[in-house]
Amino acid sequence: MATDFDSWIMQPAVPGVEQSPVFGIFALLMKVDVRKLTFAELQDWFATRRHPAFRSKQVHEWLWKKSATSFADMSNLSIALRNELSEAFEIKAITVAEWQKSSDRTIKTAFKLCDGPVVEGVLIPTTSRMTACISSQAGCSLTCKFCATGKLKLLRNLDAAEIYDQVAIIRKQSETQYGIPLSNIVYMGMGEPLLNYKNVLESVQKITSPDGLGMSPQRITVSTAGIGKMIRKLGDDEVKFNLALSLHAANDEKRSQIMPINESNNLDEMAASLRYFYDKTGTRPTLEYIIFKDFNDSLEDAAQLERFVRRVPSKVNIIEYNPTGDGLFERATETQLDLFSNYLEKKGVIVNIRKSRGRDIDAACGQLANKNKAAHHALKES
Repeated sequence: MATDFDSWIMQPAVPGVEQSPVFGIFALLMKVDVRKLTFAELQDWFATRRHPAFRSKQVHEWLWKKSATSFADMSNLSIALRNELSEAFEIKAITVAEWQKSSDRTIKTAFKLCDGPVVEGVLIPTTSRMTACISSQAGCSLTCKFCATGKLKLLRNLDAAEIYDQVAIIRKQSETQYGIPLSNIVYMGMGEPLLNYKNVLESVQKITSPDGLGMSPQRITVSTAGIGKMIRKLGDDEVKFNLALSLHAANDEKRSQIMPINESNNLDEMAASLRYFYDKTGTRPTLEYIIFKDFNDSLEDAAQLERFVRRVPSKVNIIEYNPTGDGLFERATETQLDLFSNYLEKKGVIVNIRKSRGRDIDAACGQLANKNKAAHHALKES
């Protein structure tokens, strides 16, 4: 939201009121990102300049329905108005630094932010859906042992527009590369979404609004490493999207070994907060479980996971491990994965096995920013 100072410099000179020349200089030098304005603020800007009211709606549609990244693209506005907007505002859109296509058709994109950092997003095509995996932070502070992003320091949160931009670009990739519309979005890229709560929820609003991209919230999943108080806040806010918990071990000792956040958000807290979320929203959360060879792949591990599932209505995604180059973990064997999943299914647990996608371009789960030169350099050297 614009500050009082921001609001002041965006207003035209008030007739009969002398303004400080110092503030006038600032007003000339500073440009506001137009996408930081609410629709009401955009309406006010047009009203104070005596433009027709419908102009604000046109600009809003260009920004959020048509994903315009330049005022020059707004072809139903006069050139004079486009110039006026360019003088007052800027659009800090992300850009594509590079992209790669996997042998399985997965596309990984390195997105450059306006101030330099690079984040990654992935288009994951399957026979039944086209999914965008997007990032919510540049880097990450949680240092999960199996995740490439966890080895990179946190630089900053992404704002709502930067998250939206990833979806808009990947959506276009889906249509231009494969002729199929984007169907699903997962907040499972770089960063912890619930540590960027406000911007993540605002991005979901822009993506799902009829005045935005118009996607269904039921096609969106936000994944978290597990922050109990924020999971409860999702319940209090009665969000309509899906929630996934990165569980990966169903006993505290093992989970703490690979996910330091478990020290402050242990399994009892996870069960309680997920139950609260379910009771508030009626949405069954997903438990994500990367299966590692000789670490969490035994039948005793499966029994512990089954007992955790009984504490909260949920379903389980078993995920193949994707190496990050440090040799700490190995992928569980197909035989052990089958034994593990069969045990759960016999106990009545809803189980899906997520096969690795895009592994040859380091686009698979846990690999983002591992080998992409643009992302690795920006995050390590900034």
